[in-house]
Amino acid sequence: DPNGVDFGIWKTIPMSVLSCPLDVHTGNVARKLGLISRKQNDAKALKELDQSLRILDENDPVKYDFALFGLGVFESF
Repeated sequence: DPNGVDFGIWKTIPMSVLSCPLDVHTGNVARKLGLISRKQNDAKALKELDQSLRILDENDPVKYDFALFGLGVFESF
């Protein structure tokens, strides 16, 4: 992408179909922000997060990954 985040390695996979990595940090922040309600970090929670992030940006829902992760790791949100 023009911001230098996506290095363009995956030419055949559109950004719109990618999922945000769901780890302990992104999961905790997503819950606090009301993006997911499920307690476990599992496939169902990932589907819920996908749906929420696609409402915010259906073309690039994964762009929120660094913000969710960073709030959890660096800001202890």
